[in-house]
Amino acid sequence: MAEGMTREQAWALLTEYNKEPFHLTHAQTVEGVMRYFANKLGYGEEADFWAMVGLLHDLDFESFPQEHCVKSQEIMAEHGLDPRLIRATASHGWGLTVDIRPEHTMEKVLYAVDELTGLIGAVALMRPSKSVMDLEVKSVKKKFKQSSFAAGCSRAVIQQGADLLGWDLDQLIHETILAMRTVEAAQA
Repeated sequence: MAEGMTREQAWALLTEYNKEPFHLTHAQTVEGVMRYFANKLGYGEEADFWAMVGLLHDLDFESFPQEHCVKSQEIMAEHGLDPRLIRATASHGWGLTVDIRPEHTMEKVLYAVDELTGLIGAVALMRPSKSVMDLEVKSVKKKFKQSSFAAGCSRAVIQQGADLLGWDLDQLIHETILAMRTVEAAQA
């Protein structure tokens, strides 16, 4: 975990600034997705750290929406969190609210999957199963092209995230669906 912070302490910090169930569920989803990618991409020894980045990435979103990815840096620094965690969480606001370009693979993954998990989740909710377990890439791609669907999920950021990773969009969507399946299975 991040220098001296347990998962329980991170959850307490997150819930101090976020109350909406949607935001808390999103944080847990991204936490699990980041853990999946850490293991998938050969960073298994850092899986807890990657997960912590996912859990705390939107720490300031609900309480300080106009200072998203800015205020979280202050809050995390006040709590003595690892500068790598502070940078990584802030980097997902690159080009939007901060000038911190995602450099480490972990940062690139967070940047790529943050918006995409929202889009995939919205697509899954439209299915009879309400699940990612039977979701296919083609279903997500169809909705990806429909800008009015889940309009808050930036297609440009998702594509830029795939580009940063050197992946095509289909690969990013496929792997993120697989990651979200592990999250859903763990919650079952």
